[in-house]
Amino acid sequence: MGSDHPIVIQSMTNTPTADINATVAQVKELADAGSELVRLTVNDFEATAAIPEIVKKLTALNCHVPLIGDFHYNGHILLTKYPETAQALSKYRINPGNVGKGEKHDENFATMVQVAIKHDKPVRIGVNWGSLDQELFTKRMDDNAKLAQPKDFKEVVIEAMISSALDSAAYAKKLGLAHNKIVLSVKMSEVQDMISVYQKICKQTDYVMHLGLTEAGGNIKGIAASSAALGILLQQGYGDTIRMSLTPEPGVSRDLEVRACKALLQSMDFRYFMPSVTSCPGCGRTNSNKFVELAKDINTYIEITMPHWKLHYPGVEKMKVAVMGCVVNGPGESKYADIGISLPGSSEKPSIPIFQDGELLMTLKGDDPKIKETFIEILETYIQKKFSVSS
Repeated sequence: MGSDHPIVIQSMTNTPTADINATVAQVKELADAGSELVRLTVNDFEATAAIPEIVKKLTALNCHVPLIGDFHYNGHILLTKYPETAQALSKYRINPGNVGKGEKHDENFATMVQVAIKHDKPVRIGVNWGSLDQELFTKRMDDNAKLAQPKDFKEVVIEAMISSALDSAAYAKKLGLAHNKIVLSVKMSEVQDMISVYQKICKQTDYVMHLGLTEAGGNIKGIAASSAALGILLQQGYGDTIRMSLTPEPGVSRDLEVRACKALLQSMDFRYFMPSVTSCPGCGRTNSNKFVELAKDINTYIEITMPHWKLHYPGVEKMKVAVMGCVVNGPGESKYADIGISLPGSSEKPSIPIFQDGELLMTLKGDDPKIKETFIEILETYIQKKFSVSS
């Protein structure tokens, strides 16, 4: 991660880690969706003991996604008591806000870092507003109160977050952990706060940075808030790995957070995962559902077929497809795409132009019952000619 490497997508399971089969199934689901790192809760002896077996079962399923152990409060005990787990995990996440108080803070933190060094593992030092080191924060607030012009509460919080992350990283390096084995995160739950804290810390250091809006919420709110915060920071050149911490929705797959990250990165042209479909929102001119149904069908077809395309047609993930619903923007968007189709709106001539590489390829009749089949056939032919390895 970091430097010129692509921005990495990660996610986290919400199964009890000790439930090996459920955890394996969810890790596989997240990895299949495109998660390149998966974090697991490692909170007790049972969860810790389960990790090697989870890795073994995933390997048997040909799933080799790196697993991150998420440690809070007792990580120093678990990592030393279970060396097989310490080796099986690909990375450790340590929260400096809850490793212990007083002298135990540094002692416990050091124990985990030393285990990481022994097993040659990277460490994410993950600071969260909700679990900020209270001794550090209290001192910062006391010092602030003594100032002639005390700083705003939020400003003190942000300074404490950054101090916790950078001081912990400096201590880890002093213990012998290499600079390139350290990842930092300073997560907050409000969009503007998150943007501010990351902008400040990224200007002070060159550690690999994990971005995330913690406790983002669920559904549309969670995706919108996360996308707003992540999008701004990524556009400014900050961040090496991302996660959308979405509250699970009943009946909705856990991999939604992965798919949302992929959509964000692709919409910003940072990474490409599958051909994108441009389609209009519809208006009073598009009184037919044909273009809506066609757009849905083409998106579904691409999602289903992409695993095959990925193996045989390198570069196909950058292809742009347009499915439009009237003459206003339809022909223009269709010409701009690699392949585009423009269905007629209300009161328009019942013809359907199909464009390929900016040129009119053919025109179908508006009442053609096999529009979808014809367009998919054209799509497949185009992909085979343009993206075949032998072409």
